[in-house]
Amino acid sequence: MPETIHAFFRHGAYDQRNGVPSAHQPWALTEEGTVQARTGAELLNRMLRDKGLALAPVLYCSRQLRAWQTAELVAENLRDLGHAVGELRQTSDLAERGLGSAANLTIDQIEQALADDPRYETPPEGWKSNSDYCLPFDGAESLMMAGERVATHLELTGQPGRVTVHVGHGASFRHACHHLGLLSREDIARFSMFHVQPSLICHQTDGRWRHLAGAWKIREPKDSPKD
Repeated sequence: MPETIHAFFRHGAYDQRNGVPSAHQPWALTEEGTVQARTGAELLNRMLRDKGLALAPVLYCSRQLRAWQTAELVAENLRDLGHAVGELRQTSDLAERGLGSAANLTIDQIEQALADDPRYETPPEGWKSNSDYCLPFDGAESLMMAGERVATHLELTGQPGRVTVHVGHGASFRHACHHLGLLSREDIARFSMFHVQPSLICHQTDGRWRHLAGAWKIREPKDSPKD
């Protein structure tokens, strides 16, 4: 059976609220994010042409508005560039790490809620970027849990001999790549993702994954991880 190849994008820039760690914010792309999406389609087109690859008929995106808007723009521009792009399918499997019942509260509000609840301990310093820490609220995930969910999605959606496109979120993609053996734990913290710049990864016939194209963004020291 031929190898399966996946292209994944971090969504474009959006109206993210300051001090809110949840990546489930429902806000739209900015004008800059719209431009990034169109540019991202051109970058993927170049990768596909250079490697002689064709797209799978289904594109996937998370249910966040910014991811859906990014995917719509990428698909539209790929069609304009001559690619046969079919259905756009939204899925919660590509969502960023969920904070459960604390979604869309500010960091201060979350920490106050923990302090006010006698059942919970004070979260560790830097909990927002701690890969293994999971808030004790109903429905919350750790970053590692989110990455495992995304990794499973990638494993189940490949089409042999084609490139399947996924539009989602930076941290969950990075943690997924760790689960797939493409990034070390140190790399998760060291790297970020550019907005709407594609990366290609390949699921080989021997079960291993390898990186084909696309560059990680090197995070500046003390730069807080962002969706």
